[in-house]
Amino acid sequence: MTTSTSPTAVVTGASSGIGAACVRQLAEAGFHVICAARREDRLAEVVAGLDAEAVVCDVSSPADVAALARAVGDRCDLVVNNAGGALGQEPLASDDLSRWTAMYASNVLGAAQVTQALLPALRAASGTVVFVTSTAAEAPYEGGGGYCGVKSAERAMAGSLRLELAGEPIRVCEVAPGMVHTEEFSLTRFDGDRARADAVYAGVPDPLTADDIAEVVGWVASRPSHVNIDRIVVRPRAQAANHKVHRVS
Repeated sequence: MTTSTSPTAVVTGASSGIGAACVRQLAEAGFHVICAARREDRLAEVVAGLDAEAVVCDVSSPADVAALARAVGDRCDLVVNNAGGALGQEPLASDDLSRWTAMYASNVLGAAQVTQALLPALRAASGTVVFVTSTAAEAPYEGGGGYCGVKSAERAMAGSLRLELAGEPIRVCEVAPGMVHTEEFSLTRFDGDRARADAVYAGVPDPLTADDIAEVVGWVASRPSHVNIDRIVVRPRAQAANHKVHRVS
């Protein structure tokens, strides 16, 4: 259980990319950040020098999530449900559906388990829940049946939770990023195929960075307590829609 006197934030998927950037952003804003992810070595690098602590946690594991809740304790001011990601971009006819199961476990059930486990602590602190979804929830695209599906499910969960908590002092917010160029997202999606991962961003002038999204998460969380940002979609200027991306040769 944390003993910090600072407001407490929990960030899942905190070992890299948007999650790690959120940790830095929130620590700078004065939060004591509890960083949850599976990779202990990467977590140690993220928390070094910050008012932050690492909790090794696979959000798809009920036992791990229960341990995370114990580490948080009785009060939690902010939860950033960021863990998840995409696996593959194959057409439905040939896709490996075990990837869909894995994506659902991390993106949807993981966020649900973390939120459910931390709701008592959020109630005690009149806290905020931020779901980091994706513009994949805005519209389908070829090869996106699995990932668009799980991000749409996560969006529906956030909306349902907001309705269920109406009248309670908890805010439920969604940040939906578009093209964010991080070191791992596309590489993981394409099984380490560097050429295929790099092709996603080839010719795209100034895709978003993880820090761009972390700044938005920090802004959402820092609004006055009566202000709920239901959903904010964040794309680079070059991306007008999932299917419409300006590229230069």
